[in-house]
Amino acid sequence: MKRIIYCIAASVCLVSCSKNEKKLIVYSKGVASIDKEAKSITVAPGGTSQEEQTLNYNSAEKLSFNIQSPAGNASVDIAENGLYIINTKTDTIVGSFQVYGAPKATAQVITQEHIKKDIDSLQQLLKGVNVNTANRNFFIPPNTGVKISGNIQAYIVGPFHQMTSIEKEEGKEPEVYRFFTANEIRETIAKLQKLTVAEPAPSQK
Repeated sequence: MKRIIYCIAASVCLVSCSKNEKKLIVYSKGVASIDKEAKSITVAPGGTSQEEQTLNYNSAEKLSFNIQSPAGNASVDIAENGLYIINTKTDTIVGSFQVYGAPKATAQVITQEHIKKDIDSLQQLLKGVNVNTANRNFFIPPNTGVKISGNIQAYIVGPFHQMTSIEKEEGKEPEVYRFFTANEIRETIAKLQKLTVAEPAPSQK
């Protein structure tokens, strides 16, 4: 009987422990020096390349990371299980959930109303307006970390990536989040504004 109870307890422990997964994606300008065990992230100034590194932990405990970067010194806590982004860049990272199924074969007509709506949405995201978990959009300032999803298998398309589609898995849409630097968003807004047509002045009688 004791052996049976021990085996059951061990099995329960293995199942529960296997779920204590924390996946961290670290974005930096220049390669970050990461000590996984000491939980320290150091980014030297002067970096030019856009880098990302992935850290995986199997622990129920809260993880606390010390960051030294051109954005300053900070501490980031990772308490819950799930998928996180840690931003050590000097620029804010913004993004949201996206539908990344196979692109539609039919061409879409982009109207002025659609362009203006996109500009408005991007401007709000850039300001952190209406950013919350329910909306599945994110505003990540320098030297901070944010939980993106409870699903560590979700896809993260980071800044400067050009991926536009991801195949469905077993007929299901993949869970995808697309992120940009604030500077990328500003450049996109400027390009969209060039596509807008000024409304005609009201006629005068």
